[in-house]
Amino acid sequence: MPCSSSWAASLLLALATHASAVPVSDASTDSLSGSLMYAYKTKDGVNSLNKNWYQNDTGLWGGWWNSGNALTTIGDFVLSSPAVSQGTNPYHIIANTFDKAQHVTVQTAKFMNFAKGGMMKSQYCINGSGACGSKRDGSLTKRGFTDFLNEFYDDEGWWALALIRAYDVTQEDKYLQAAVAVFKDMQTGAGTPCGGIYWSKERKYVNAIANELYLSVAASLANYDLPGQSSYLKIANDQWTWFSNSGMINSENLINDGLDDKCNNNGQQTWTYNQGVILGGLVQLFHATGNRTLLGEATKIAKAAINKLSNKDGVLVEYGGCEYTEGRCGADGQQFKGIFIRNLGYLHKVSPDAQFRSFILTNANAIWKKDREESSNKLGVAWAGPYYDATSHTQSSALDALVAAIGAA
Repeated sequence: MPCSSSWAASLLLALATHASAVPVSDASTDSLSGSLMYAYKTKDGVNSLNKNWYQNDTGLWGGWWNSGNALTTIGDFVLSSPAVSQGTNPYHIIANTFDKAQHVTVQTAKFMNFAKGGMMKSQYCINGSGACGSKRDGSLTKRGFTDFLNEFYDDEGWWALALIRAYDVTQEDKYLQAAVAVFKDMQTGAGTPCGGIYWSKERKYVNAIANELYLSVAASLANYDLPGQSSYLKIANDQWTWFSNSGMINSENLINDGLDDKCNNNGQQTWTYNQGVILGGLVQLFHATGNRTLLGEATKIAKAAINKLSNKDGVLVEYGGCEYTEGRCGADGQQFKGIFIRNLGYLHKVSPDAQFRSFILTNANAIWKKDREESSNKLGVAWAGPYYDATSHTQSSALDALVAAIGAA
């Protein structure tokens, strides 16, 4: 059986410390300050997420990989604010998503046009609904998957991390075992001519995000008392050694999208989420090894991203300012900024930094003041404002900033 993680210990401590601090109901965020203020704002935002987008029959909030991220956000909220988060019914949501989402049939197609900005576009056919007729033969793809698996290793990585977080919250072994099974499938992506793993089971492109997730999942599993624990640690160490020498980290300490067919940095966009997942992976590898130089490497990437990808007011803007263009970054890009700030929060927790704290709080405050529909607590894609119509992706992404602020305040 797996041992209790540091996340579980934090949960128990927080419950003991904060459970009776303020009544969970009827608190006005205007009268609160610090972590508690952000906790109640998060509660309002999570309730809006679930009310407006949660699908009880599938356990999803809309998009497939985006739903894995939403589940992680909810888990992080419980760990950050155990008492206040109970006002969002998180244990039911976690259990229902696990029970329902693993049984949906998912068929996936992804498109990336580097000539037109390089933003990924994902299309899903879930249980026969959605984009189910994208190919000439009328089908999205020839095969569907269940058990949190599909054609893309990055999608699997998001779900593996979500399942690990569900275990941290509930201490129910089924979640961790499901994450182990997903990671086993991710390992079939190995064997590229460049090293690392492929993006998809078509085995054509070696990109940053799939490889960062591979590192993060392996390093996370290495922190549990599991059969093969030492093998997870070896995979994580080997993966970081390869990734740090792959060329994907450029001279500005930012991570480009991937490698070209000659295994060189392809010079494509430095999306915010590529600067984020690596931070969480290195934090987990630090927990497994005690090697603080890993935190130094993470800090260099984090500071480069903050300095290069923020506006003059210190608010995070997606690469190219796609929030302010037609399509609003698309369903995929709308998720990216939250992934960065979530993982920055993980780094700040183990390696506190004044710049990180200021950045997290600045973004959380901007979202609440400039990027929120007050009547519904919907949160949009442009954190610096103005508010554009929210989606489940913009909502959970913005919530990542509010959850990070609970820990940073």
